[in-house]
Amino acid sequence: MSPLKMTVCRTARPGAALAACLAACLSGSAHAAAPARVRIDSGLLQGTVEHGVAAFRGIPFAAAPVGPLRWRSPQPVAPWRGVRKAVSYGPDCMQVPFPQDAAPLRETPQEDCLYVNVWRPAPAASRKLPVMVWIYGGGFVNGGTSPAVYDGGEFARDGIVLVSFNYRLGNFGFFAHPALSAEQPRGPLGNYAFMDQIAALKWVRRNIAAFGGNPANVTIFGESAGGMSVHVLLASPLARGLFEKAIVESGGGRPGLMEMRPLAGGPGSGEELGLALARRFGIEGTGPEALAQLRAVAASRLVSGLNMATAGRDRTYVGGPMLDGKLELGAPTQLYAEGTGARVPVLIGTNSMDIGFLQARTLDELYAQFGPDAAQARAVYGAGGHTDVRAVAFEAGGDQMMLEPARAVARILSSRGQPVYEYRFSYVPESQRQSLPGAPHASEIPYVFDTAAAHLGKDLTPADEAAARAMHRYWVAFARTGKPEPQGEPAWPAYHGATDLLMNFTDHGPVAEPDPARARLDLAERVNDRKERAAQPSQAFGTGP
Repeated sequence: MSPLKMTVCRTARPGAALAACLAACLSGSAHAAAPARVRIDSGLLQGTVEHGVAAFRGIPFAAAPVGPLRWRSPQPVAPWRGVRKAVSYGPDCMQVPFPQDAAPLRETPQEDCLYVNVWRPAPAASRKLPVMVWIYGGGFVNGGTSPAVYDGGEFARDGIVLVSFNYRLGNFGFFAHPALSAEQPRGPLGNYAFMDQIAALKWVRRNIAAFGGNPANVTIFGESAGGMSVHVLLASPLARGLFEKAIVESGGGRPGLMEMRPLAGGPGSGEELGLALARRFGIEGTGPEALAQLRAVAASRLVSGLNMATAGRDRTYVGGPMLDGKLELGAPTQLYAEGTGARVPVLIGTNSMDIGFLQARTLDELYAQFGPDAAQARAVYGAGGHTDVRAVAFEAGGDQMMLEPARAVARILSSRGQPVYEYRFSYVPESQRQSLPGAPHASEIPYVFDTAAAHLGKDLTPADEAAARAMHRYWVAFARTGKPEPQGEPAWPAYHGATDLLMNFTDHGPVAEPDPARARLDLAERVNDRKERAAQPSQAFGTGP
């Protein structure tokens, strides 16, 4: 065995992953073993094998949503003859890439983008393995499966079949127009991003056994807009039976941020905004000719200028969920309290310095936004001597938009008998501790995937690696059994409102403890409760971007 192969096997993870690596080494090459082949319902695939992992990338799970299939529910893939190479990612979906994205795309966005990727151990295990399905975030206008931090190799080395897929974004993922409603009177309409997600999960149900996965042990997990999507899938009857466990990372849950407009019905509806977008291209009318013209508009023009920074201000952007009469949409806290939603184990949490959008010019102006709790807000947020209005607004905004809603969801689900586990990600890389007072939005992802090296590069330290390995092991354990109980790590108690215990992933390792932000979140709860009572249930879906 060559020194290179010996090094690869010595650095492999214990257990099944090490055995897979040794098998690959002994068979002749740990780097480029014989190509892996799998037959799925649309044809034969050839993937790659490297370092004990078989990867199949760029597999179409639906027909290309272009031309007459633009703004249609996902249609079946045409079977192919011979062997289709599944060695590279498919294009990410149309978008204007977000310049500061912590997970930059590695593929050029295109409208033909409905592709799935699968990682599994190599050689294949003798038993069917747990499956995890990743749903990326990005405000429903950005994101894709190609970023390096979303690589599923470490999950595969730990005995998980990892799946990721693309879903349509922006004006391709959410769009309504009277001509579409006339063309497809029975629907579904409007929420093409969610239709893609459900189609991908159905693909997993049909095909994952061919990759060695167990279709009866599927965990969906997503962050930000992906976490919001997990809430939608939990609530929707259209997704019932497609998964057995769910993980929500910074997915909100309260009414507030994401407008939930009706698909039709006058000003502010999806159809009205669709008409406004059509007029931007000089297209008038509501008949088939207008729809044909809209479908002929170049994809690059439909996406022009839209990204996370502009979507909220662009009133001709139809992005975001619409009430279509098919999906069960609304604020998760309200839906779950009414008894809606799959009764499956849920792992939910946020980051210690998560995202929030409160704004004020002075502290007095900021605290005034707390209404009758203004004095309490001044006491809670001013306790540490904080005088920077921007820092206080960011912390309070994150509490209201992310941290408290996660706790609210955990309390509701726990009260109705579901196994729930809450976390807080507080770990800050050693190289950033002088500049960051906490863990920002989305910073947990490289630790969940154990891809911190791809994120931090030369700044990676042994402490960073250990933090990633620990968090990753909890996610793997939850996918296996529905309980985040990896051997050798601190016990993670189930969440109950009476104890308010969570797992805090700190700079000193995982710590099970009462919520350290409880005083702030109790205050945020009162504020959010008032907002929720004042909001119409059909008008808001409080989640992260």
